[in-house]
Amino acid sequence: MSDRPMLTRQQSRAVDVLAAEKYHIPGVILMENAGRGSAELLLSRSPASVLICCGPGNNGGDGYVIARHLDLLGVPVKVALFCPRDRIHGDALINFTIIEAAGIEIIDFADEPLCQWFSPRLQEADWVIDALLGTGVTSPPREPIASAIRQINASDTQVMAIDIPSGLDCDTGQPNDPTIEAVFTATFVTSKPGYAKPSAQPYVGEIHIVDIGTPQALLHEVLR
Repeated sequence: MSDRPMLTRQQSRAVDVLAAEKYHIPGVILMENAGRGSAELLLSRSPASVLICCGPGNNGGDGYVIARHLDLLGVPVKVALFCPRDRIHGDALINFTIIEAAGIEIIDFADEPLCQWFSPRLQEADWVIDALLGTGVTSPPREPIASAIRQINASDTQVMAIDIPSGLDCDTGQPNDPTIEAVFTATFVTSKPGYAKPSAQPYVGEIHIVDIGTPQALLHEVLR
């Protein structure tokens, strides 16, 4: 755990904005650092096979970076995609294009209702990475992500959440229906206020802070 003050949802957004606009750090660099740090954290658990579940937005982008680094280190990895490809934009699209060109297997689960063959894919992996929804989400997960979360929770596969267990409110610690139940959560920069709440404990598991290269001056500016 980190001794840094915790970042709220609004402060987390401010970090991203200030990093780009004032500190000249492209978002794709922060995404690279987040994904690589998360991959290294999972490697300490000696994964044999990994399924990375990716939704729209930057949380999914982190998942694509993780996929690339696990593949580079020889860990069998597949990406389960839970959004139409035309909804992937910006830094996430850059990293999606990279893993597509690299030949990492991408399985399309964007259609509703969720395909029945998602569950067998879960059983093939000993770890599933939740890169479905980020800290900005406050409403209950929608299909097909909601069904994916339920199937993940019902499986025996160990779960690593990226930044936040999908479905959890990072400020209040209140779970939506459904919310990912993780073995551990790799969260970025600092922990979040909701993670310390009793209501969040069944979902976040162990909390590990991943440093993504944000300058101390930036953090002091956001946290003051």
